[in-house]
Amino acid sequence: MVVLPYFKSKLHSVYNKEREARLQASLWGPTDERFDDVDYFGGGGNPLFSRGGTDAETSVRTSLTKKIQKIIFACYPWLHASCEGLSFTYQLLYLLDATGFYSVGLHALGIHVCRATGQELMDNSSRISKIRSRERERLLGPLWLKKLQGALLSCAYTMLDYAQTGLIAAVFFFKMMEWWYQSAEERMSAPTVYPPPPPPPPPKVAKEGIPLPPDRTICPLCSQKRANPSVVTVSGFVFCYACIFKYVSQYKRCPVTLMPATVEQIRRLFHDM
Repeated sequence: MVVLPYFKSKLHSVYNKEREARLQASLWGPTDERFDDVDYFGGGGNPLFSRGGTDAETSVRTSLTKKIQKIIFACYPWLHASCEGLSFTYQLLYLLDATGFYSVGLHALGIHVCRATGQELMDNSSRISKIRSRERERLLGPLWLKKLQGALLSCAYTMLDYAQTGLIAAVFFFKMMEWWYQSAEERMSAPTVYPPPPPPPPPKVAKEGIPLPPDRTICPLCSQKRANPSVVTVSGFVFCYACIFKYVSQYKRCPVTLMPATVEQIRRLFHDM
């Protein structure tokens, strides 16, 4: 249950490295040739330094490693798919009550995982009590030594009995302290939240600008019912799209406020107010 997942993780890491190397080779080409493999300093075709048996052993070891990596790269997907399929099959059969094992490891070890009944818990408690009583009867030495050994055994048995509960309590306490200090740190480092600023005042109609009609649904430029209403974002006033596009393209400003504007600042409205 421990060794097999360990080997599987190692095979997975080797497979990922080989896949990344192949992907890099497909993008940038093979990287086997290096500049330091070429002899630039030797004269007449004779290398400046001779390579001995160590280099040959290294090359053999490297080639063997590459072969093993290629084999793992070719076999690992099938092995991984087989393991996952077998695990899924065991879990499905366990849900259908076709087998008493929900994993391959438990089946190989012959371990049945089930809930203990009340009678089994009582039998287990009585068995543990008998074992501890026999351990106390085997104590040797004078009376004070037996009492001391008995006290030590009682402390050890108490620690064993409440180890699970103590572990759960320790984890809960640790998580609570982590949450407490994390919350305090967040409160200390949290920026001060200020209320949102009020909206800016609406732009005023310029004296030389086009006056606004009394009816808000009328276009100030053509004095007709707005068609394809569009807003100039610098001022917020709404016009017909054709009218405002032509005006802004020619004058580069809002016709009401005379504020500078471009055609990129015209936005189409899909709900006319």
